[in-house]
Amino acid sequence: MTPSYGWYGDDFTGATDTLATLARRGCRAFLFLRVPDPQQLAQAGDLEAIGIAGAARAMGPDEMQAELAPAGAFFRHLGVRLLHYKCCSTFDSAPALGNIAEASRILREYVAHKTVAILGGQPSLGRYCAFSNLFASFGADGGVFRLDRHPTMSRHPATPMTEADLRQHLIALGMQNIEAIHWPLLASDPEALSAEWQRLSKTAFAVLLDALDTQHVDAFGHLLRAESRMQSLLVVGPSSVAQAFFEEREVQVSPPATPEVGPALAFVGSLSPTTRVQMAAARSYTRLAVDPDSILSSSEARERIIGKAAAALGRGEHVMLSTAPEAGSAPHSASADLATVSAYLVDEILKRHPVRRLAIAGGDTSSRIVGHLGYWGLGYHSQISNGVAVSLARSDDISRDRMLVMLKGGQMGHEQLFESFLEDKACS
Repeated sequence: MTPSYGWYGDDFTGATDTLATLARRGCRAFLFLRVPDPQQLAQAGDLEAIGIAGAARAMGPDEMQAELAPAGAFFRHLGVRLLHYKCCSTFDSAPALGNIAEASRILREYVAHKTVAILGGQPSLGRYCAFSNLFASFGADGGVFRLDRHPTMSRHPATPMTEADLRQHLIALGMQNIEAIHWPLLASDPEALSAEWQRLSKTAFAVLLDALDTQHVDAFGHLLRAESRMQSLLVVGPSSVAQAFFEEREVQVSPPATPEVGPALAFVGSLSPTTRVQMAAARSYTRLAVDPDSILSSSEARERIIGKAAAALGRGEHVMLSTAPEAGSAPHSASADLATVSAYLVDEILKRHPVRRLAIAGGDTSSRIVGHLGYWGLGYHSQISNGVAVSLARSDDISRDRMLVMLKGGQMGHEQLFESFLEDKACS
């Protein structure tokens, strides 16, 4: 069977969220960590959806061209009807970093339809788009903020969102000729929505659609299925695109009955307040603070951390390493060098003491670490929290094959997330 749906995740945490969304809708899906070879494709089996987890969110325009062109060519050769560029649900990017407009320009060349569809919200994660303006929830109390006033996203260290109107944000990134379809039309009859799409897509580079609830997502899905039957198209947006395209089925995906045993390793590279709360609640772990300056400049410091972590795992302790500064101290600047060194630390720890469970917090950190560990793909295992999936990693290294890997973005997950990972508690 030729997969009808292909997705490229601009970081690994988001890519696994889309994998979970597809699997929970009864879709046969698999996520590769690079363009797969024929043998890997065969091992993944008969699929309806194929994904590639990448790191475009942390790349400049030239890097994105080198990264996305082979992925686009692969999906075109595969014959997918819908190519989904999975971006963060908050659409945070900048002209020189993870530029969504640049990604759209590149990938549009690998589909037949020359108008890009953009879905602006993911209501299941508390991301709401109304009249092209994006709103996002914050904290356990469910407070919702316009993105340019959001306590975290408006102050993101790398890609602060100072504009809530996604049309204006994308124009600032270099995308021109953007039209919009707003929620009142999405809530009306499908024929009116289709007619408006047909009218706008004759001349627009992109059409942005609102999403405030599941009814809007379903209406978008009806449109996507109809359009993709006529010609392949590119869709930009969060995992709600997958939710829209595949109608929910009765098929239930169950994790293996036998939970993994032995110690778990967690690495926290996220600076978000949500992750801090989750770390504070992770009482079953031995905490090891990792000073970014030390590990970047000193091989001795790296060796000390590796030795301490491996020794603790050897004693049967769950270990959590964190590059996040202690409470009250100034935050450090996230960097590609730090993510690379973090990946080296995790790799070396696993060489000295292999484990069967690995948790990583931070989108860019997850991409670097998982990409460094030699996995070639991720299958769905379970969903542990809204927006956070546990994956079954595939590797040619037998000590790392079929490990349980939890990847989470900074804003995702409930307070007891790291504890739930140890208890193998999937959400229904």
